[in-house]
Amino acid sequence: MLNQYVVFQLEDELYGVNILQVRGIEKMLPLTRVPNAPPFVKGVCNLRGSVIPVIDLKKKLGLPQKEDPNAKIIVVNVGKHTVGMTIDEAADVVTLDASEVEPSPSLVAGIDAEYISGVAKVYNRLLIILDMERILTADQINLLNELR
Repeated sequence: MLNQYVVFQLEDELYGVNILQVRGIEKMLPLTRVPNAPPFVKGVCNLRGSVIPVIDLKKKLGLPQKEDPNAKIIVVNVGKHTVGMTIDEAADVVTLDASEVEPSPSLVAGIDAEYISGVAKVYNRLLIILDMERILTADQINLLNELR
């Protein structure tokens, strides 16, 4: 079975999200900070008339923080909710057969395996496939909805 993934970069690592969950990739939009929001929430933005929360994916994954002036926002559906996540650079869309995706080792690139649905080799590099349903818990999604 073939699946397509949107590939993007955080620091020097490649990450992928199932293309069926991606609504788009946007240049960095003006963000409005929200008081008392969790530390991984950068703020909310207006995306074509809809207010969406934007999370700092590096912070959520426990990666080193470094501001990138060329950062982008990948807009994804998590369950029934739309969330923006900051990324360094969008790279490509790849098609992978299920047999090319291996189960995640317990720790990849310093990220807890609970956030990863698998890993694959693309461009002679490791692609870390993120499980969007696990990156944000139901409680965190409910909290993000309250920020709107």
